[in-house]
Amino acid sequence: MLLSGERGKIRLFPRRGYIFLLTGILIGFLAFSIVSFIFSVSMEGGGVIGVPERIEFEFLYTSEKQSWIEEVTPKFEEWFKNKFDIEVKVRLIVQGTHETINSILGGQIKPVAWSPASSIWIPYLNEKWRNLGYDWTLVEEWTPLVITPTVIGCWKSFLEQYNISGFSDLIELAKKGVEFKYGHPDPQLSNGGTTAVVLEFTAAAGKTPDQLTIKDLTNETVKEAVRILESMAVNYGKSTGFFGKWAAENGPDAIHVFAVYENVIIDNSLTAFKKWNDSLVAVYPEEGVILNDHPFAILNAPWVNVWQRFAASQYLIYLLSPSSQELAQKHGFRPANPSVPLDRNIFNETNGVSLEINVPVLKPPSGEVLEAILTVWADVKNQGLQG
Repeated sequence: MLLSGERGKIRLFPRRGYIFLLTGILIGFLAFSIVSFIFSVSMEGGGVIGVPERIEFEFLYTSEKQSWIEEVTPKFEEWFKNKFDIEVKVRLIVQGTHETINSILGGQIKPVAWSPASSIWIPYLNEKWRNLGYDWTLVEEWTPLVITPTVIGCWKSFLEQYNISGFSDLIELAKKGVEFKYGHPDPQLSNGGTTAVVLEFTAAAGKTPDQLTIKDLTNETVKEAVRILESMAVNYGKSTGFFGKWAAENGPDAIHVFAVYENVIIDNSLTAFKKWNDSLVAVYPEEGVILNDHPFAILNAPWVNVWQRFAASQYLIYLLSPSSQELAQKHGFRPANPSVPLDRNIFNETNGVSLEINVPVLKPPSGEVLEAILTVWADVKNQGLQG
C-alpha cells in the first residue's frame, strides 16, 4: 500500500507504516517458513512422491527493479539448488505496472509471482478479475519488497536556473510561458506515471491525494493547470525504469525535468554525469511524496502448482534477506526489511538524493478517484505525443 505520514522530518516512513511493513514481513516469513519446514521434514522422512528435479516459474515485475532483480535472481537459483537439491529457473518478465495488469487479465502472461510498483493496484486487479466472471480473489496476500518515493527528477543545471521545489512550481513556470521539456511515464501503463499525474492534480487542486474528489478533477481551473503542464511533455514512457534510462541516455537537451522514482535517479546518476557532465537530481516535491512499496504476491490461480508456489515463497524470503536488501540499496531502493539500515554511502547528495525525506508522505486517492484521474489525463495530455 502507499503509506501515510505526518508533516515533518522522517527517515523513511512514519511509525504506522513501519509497523505495517514489519508485521507484513514477519507474517510472510512465518507462513513461508512453515511451508519450508514441512518440505524439509517430508524429505527427511524418505522423500515426497512427485518431487521434481526442476521447478520453473514466471515472475512478472516492473522495470525500475530490473537491474536489482537480474542481479539477485541467479544468486537465488544457486541458493535454492544448494538448499533443496532441486534446480529452479525464474523466468523474468518486465513491464510497466498497468501493463502487467492488462497482461494478466488478458491471459497473455500467466505468472506465478507478480510485483507491481505499488500495492494500490492489488485491489484494482482483484476487482477487474472478478468483473471477468471469476468467483475467487486473484491476490490474497502480499509483502512489500522495497520502498521508493515518486520524485521530480531534473538536471542540476535546470534546477539551479529555476530552483523548483514541487509540481506547483512547474505549473507556475508553464503558466508564465517558460519553455521547458517535461515528461513522465504513461499513467495508463505505469504506476510511476499514475503517481506523477496524481501529484500534478494534487498541486493543481491544492489538496492532498486522499482529499481529491471527482468534482476536483472536473474543475476547469484544475484541469487547465494540469493541461498547461502536460503541454510541456515531450515523452511518455511505457514504464518508469525505461523512461528514466531514456532521459539519462538522451540528456538535458532532450528533457529538462520529469517524474520518476528515487531509485531511477540513483541507478542512472553516474552514467548520466559521465555522458553529459551534468547531474541528475531528485526533488522531493513540497506537496509531498507517494511511497511505492513494490509488493510481492503469489497468484491464487489455477496455473500455479504447489511446487511453483513453494519455490516462489522461497524466492520472496531470499529477496527480503539482508544480503538481497543491501544489494537492492545499491540499485537505489530503500529496504523494506526494517532490520537493514539505510546506506549513507548510497543515499546522499552525490547520487542526487537525500538520506532523509523531509516532506509529507501522502495517502493515496480513493479507487474511484484513481480511475477517474486516468480518464481525465487522457483528455488533458499533450495530444502531440503517442500516449
